[in-house]
Amino acid sequence: MAEDNSLGRKVFFLYPSAVIQNQIVAELAQEEFEVYIIKDEKKLKKALKTYPNSIVFANLNDGMKESEWEEWIRSVMGNQETEGVSIGILTYGAGDEALKQKYVEHFKVKCGYTVIKSDIPAAISTLVAILNSVNAKGRRKYIRALTGSETNVTVNLPVNGTFINGHIKDVSVVGFSCYFDEDPALAKNTLFNDIQIRLQSQLIKAECIVFGSRMDTGQKTYVLLFTPRTDQTVKSKIRNYIQSYLQGKMDSELK
Repeated sequence: MAEDNSLGRKVFFLYPSAVIQNQIVAELAQEEFEVYIIKDEKKLKKALKTYPNSIVFANLNDGMKESEWEEWIRSVMGNQETEGVSIGILTYGAGDEALKQKYVEHFKVKCGYTVIKSDIPAAISTLVAILNSVNAKGRRKYIRALTGSETNVTVNLPVNGTFINGHIKDVSVVGFSCYFDEDPALAKNTLFNDIQIRLQSQLIKAECIVFGSRMDTGQKTYVLLFTPRTDQTVKSKIRNYIQSYLQGKMDSELK
């Protein structure tokens, strides 16, 4: 199945430890990488056939025995359907030179052999460099969640002395698109200083400007951009939501 590589590559962490899951993956999401956690090698292999341009970081310390890891990695790299997948090895402690040599020199994994020690920021920096080297982001700069089918992803903004609710269709840290049950006729470049965005259980306050509008399947859709004054904590919450949303979509897809 062909993929549009310009939109970036999915990054899967197979059998991540708690540290990888809660600190490393979370920080990579903040760096605008499209990251997923998966704890089933069979389901991941299914996903890789659908997304054959993906990147996989395999945590050798969990999930499978070393011989099983070797067999699984060999099967991915040797299958015509998944040979485009880039694999990286993660392990803890002092590292094993023989193991490193096997995967780096013999298997020639494209995303290296990373030993995770107590310096988590250093590990994150290493992984960011690896992901950039294999063009994980493609030409896109920001991850976007298509939320049009979600019922509790909304925007509330003041118009003519009252507040109106809109339905968010997609969102990123740059801005979002939305529609309203009744067209409020928002003018381009209108500034809204205090809007409320609901992303499921999260309620976020932000400042936005109307970038423009378009007709989308007969429905007027507005595009609003966050202003440069938007707080970094707001952006962090949006990235956390997007990562969680995409993870949920992937989990449903692989059931």
